Amino acid sequence: MQTMSASDLQPASARAHIANHYIRACISGALRQGANEKQLLQQAGIPAHWIDCPGQRVTEQQLSELIKSVWRFTGSEFMGLSPTICRRGVFALMAELACEARTLGGMLRQSARFYRAVTDDLDIGLETTHTGQPPLAFFRLHLKQTGYDPDHLLQEFALMMWQRLGSWMVGQQIPVAGTSLAYPAPAHADEYRAMFPGELMYEQACCGFSLHPRYLQLPLIRNRTELTRFLRACPAVILHRPRGDNSLQTQVKILLQRHDLNSMPDLDSISAQLLLTPRTLRRRLQDEGTSVRLIKEALRCDHARTLLKNEHLHIQEVAEQTGFSEPAAFCRAFKRWTGYTPAQWRQQALHPQA
Repeated sequence: MQTMSASDLQPASARAHIANHYIRACISGALRQGANEKQLLQQAGIPAHWIDCPGQRVTEQQLSELIKSVWRFTGSEFMGLSPTICRRGVFALMAELACEARTLGGMLRQSARFYRAVTDDLDIGLETTHTGQPPLAFFRLHLKQTGYDPDHLLQEFALMMWQRLGSWMVGQQIPVAGTSLAYPAPAHADEYRAMFPGELMYEQACCGFSLHPRYLQLPLIRNRTELTRFLRACPAVILHRPRGDNSLQTQVKILLQRHDLNSMPDLDSISAQLLLTPRTLRRRLQDEGTSVRLIKEALRCDHARTLLKNEHLHIQEVAEQTGFSEPAAFCRAFKRWTGYTPAQWRQQALHPQA
C-alpha cells in the first residue's frame, strides 16, 4: 500500500490539471445567493475570462482559494449547494472528535454519527453490503437533495473529504474497492480516474465508497497537533490527488484487496478478470519483479503487522485473521517475510526503546 509520512502534508500541486468545469460548479451556490462572480474569481487568483474557456485548467491552489472564497460568502461549508447552512468549523470539530477513535472503522462511525446530529442534508453511515462476493464495508455518503448541486461538486467533494481524511489518519492510502455515484457518468467523468481510487460505479442507489471490512481495523496514527496542521491545509489537502500507479501489480493488488485473505482468487481467475491469459499475466508481473504469490504474501504481511500493533490480540487471532489455519504456519511465514517472529516484531513495534 502507498504509505504517507507520519507528519508531512503533500503541498498543493502547481500544475494546472483540474478541469475548468469545477470553476463554475464551485461558485454556482454563491451566485444564487447574489455573489459577484468576478470578485470570487479575483480572490482566488483566477482571471475572470477563464470561466468561459473550457480548455483552461486550474491548479489545486486556485480551486482551494476559490472554495474558501465561497465559504466566506455563503457562511456554509456546503457552499450554498445544499438546502441548509453547514456552519464553518463543523468539519474541523468532527475531525477532532473522530481523531479520538482507535481505528479507521471507529473514525468513520464517529464522523457519521456527528453529521447525522448536525445536518439533515447528508445520508451518512457505515454498513455492510452483500451485493457482491465477498461482502464489503460501505460508507454511505449521499447528498439527499441534489437540486442545489446539479454539477455534483458538493457530492464529489464530500467523497474526497472522507477518503483523504481517512487515508491521512491511518498514514496510508485507504484501499478503496470502489466509489459509487447515484447519477450517470457526467461530461467531466474522466476527472474521476485521478480523484477516486478503485472501481467507479454509476447510477447506484446512493453515493459512497466500499472497502474490505478488514481495513476498518487500521489504527489511527495522528495526534491533535498533526490534525491542526491538516485542517489548516484544507481544502487544498483534500483536493490533492494521490499519485497514480498504473502498474499491473497494483491492478492485481486492488483486485485482491476485495477478498478475504484466506480465499483470494488464483492466477486463472485474476487473469480472466484482467482480460489477460495466465501466461501473459505471469510474464508481465515477472517483468515488474513480482508474482501473484508475492503480492498475496505482501497483503498478508501488511495486515499481520497492522494487527500485531494491537497488543490485546493473541497471536492465534492474528494468524486466523491473516488467512492461516495454524499459528505455527503463520509464525514461520511471518519470520520469512520480516526476519522476526510475530512476538519479536510486536515487542519492537510497541516498545522500540526496550
